[in-house]
Amino acid sequence: MKLFFALCFSVFSTAVSAQDLAPDALVKKISDEVISIVKQDKDIQAGNQKKINELVDAKVLPHFNFGHMTALAVGRNWPKANAEQQKSLTSEFRTLLVRTYSSALTTYKNQVIEFKPLRAAAGATDVTVKTQVKQPGAEPVSIDYGMEKTPSGWKVYDVVVGGVSLVTNYRETFNAEIRDGGVDGLIKSLASKNRSLETKGSAKPK
Repeated sequence: MKLFFALCFSVFSTAVSAQDLAPDALVKKISDEVISIVKQDKDIQAGNQKKINELVDAKVLPHFNFGHMTALAVGRNWPKANAEQQKSLTSEFRTLLVRTYSSALTTYKNQVIEFKPLRAAAGATDVTVKTQVKQPGAEPVSIDYGMEKTPSGWKVYDVVVGGVSLVTNYRETFNAEIRDGGVDGLIKSLASKNRSLETKGSAKPK
């Protein structure tokens, strides 16, 4: 699972021409770039949280549609949240994903990413970019990216590893939290998890 979290964020970064690239071309271009950074940066490999966070902030965040991801993860309960609650949910979910993925970036070793041919109709605005991660001594892992075209370029709204959707995986837990404590209960739960992850991250050597 850590490999999944690391590679989810190893494929996206900010680039001047990013919005002009096809989704599969964007994934491949940025994958090569970010993996190169991780391989060469000994501080990141050693777990330097500040540099990892800087990498995620600069290279990852612009290419994820966290609003759409959060709405999908919350599912049928999303319309029940008011505008302020939706904003809080998106913020906390974004923070949870970023901190989880950031902590896993250091697990990248010598994996190889194979990119599958993009199968999409001309002019499609919602596509799936399929990849397979190969690593010595282990079975290949499929990691697919649900992407949608926006005015600022292609954005990721879901990641599917081994056939399991990220947003669907969270949905059951989120629905249970809302059943027990309402939308505010879910917000508080996410905030608590983020504080716990922040404390653990702060305890690691800088």
